[in-house]
Amino acid sequence: MQWFHQLPRYWHTTSVITYALWPFEQVYKWALHLRRAMYALGLFKTHKLNATVIVVGNVVAGGGGKTPLTIAIVQRLQQQGYKVGVVSRGYGRSNSQIQMVQGLSTADQVGDEPLLIFQKCQVPVAVGAKRFEAAQHLIEQHPEVNIIVCDDGLQHWSLQRDIEICVMDSMGIGNGHLLPAGPLREAWPRPVDLLLHTQQRSLAEGFASTRQLSSEAINGLGQPVALSSLENQVVEVVCGIAKPQAFVDMLKARNIQIEHFTALPDHAKFSDWQPQKPKLKLLCTEKDAVKLWPLHPEALAVPLLFEPEISFWLAFDKLIKTRHRYH
Repeated sequence: MQWFHQLPRYWHTTSVITYALWPFEQVYKWALHLRRAMYALGLFKTHKLNATVIVVGNVVAGGGGKTPLTIAIVQRLQQQGYKVGVVSRGYGRSNSQIQMVQGLSTADQVGDEPLLIFQKCQVPVAVGAKRFEAAQHLIEQHPEVNIIVCDDGLQHWSLQRDIEICVMDSMGIGNGHLLPAGPLREAWPRPVDLLLHTQQRSLAEGFASTRQLSSEAINGLGQPVALSSLENQVVEVVCGIAKPQAFVDMLKARNIQIEHFTALPDHAKFSDWQPQKPKLKLLCTEKDAVKLWPLHPEALAVPLLFEPEISFWLAFDKLIKTRHRYH
């Protein structure tokens, strides 16, 4: 299946590969139509929670900035006094059971992104492949929660939602084809309440956002290091994220000299990885750090400061006021 992992390089434009994969795209399209029809006819059930449900997802395969936006939304709702919980699949974890993220949970147990969300937001976080069951479990454990934010899940139609937010990175919809000929999980355009561009804008519609590195990195002991002190220093960088080059480019823009860079698969466990330049400072993302720190507490995680434009928040606040009915 290694060939499948090479497909994203062909998703930016239409090529002979696109046409070669056209028959498989048609099979995927009809399977998608059949699944939608099953829900429309009531053969597949949708489930409603006793809470307002916000789904943050995308229509393309791969990461698009869902988790940073989920964290930003949770923090804004907390500031407004709402009781918030988060549901995530928990990619990369060692079991499939529905469970709550705890203070002593590891990324291997609950997934790197849910663990990061829990650590940064300090809200109840449940993981499970079936979003409704995970959300129901969260509410049973924390009945005070009145808003559920679902990190990913636009295509998980079994969970009814009150607000849908779609994120897009700089690739946008790519060549506009469905999987595997293109990156689309479902046809675009499709109705969503809000569209946010998490990197360079790729479509005219939607809202913009800004991304920048924090002024401080932090190691596994909680000790901060000014990022400015690393300028013109030679370092090693490791990433296990969907778009590692974006992180590298941001470091280079801060005049940090990268001698060795390792790009591991998204959600990589780091269990068999070792620094190639042990004498150099080791930099990573916050998502990597939750897995890397137990093995290499000296690693410096550089937080990403992500902020949607104010017009996005104004539109979001309006949606919450009109669609939130649980107190």
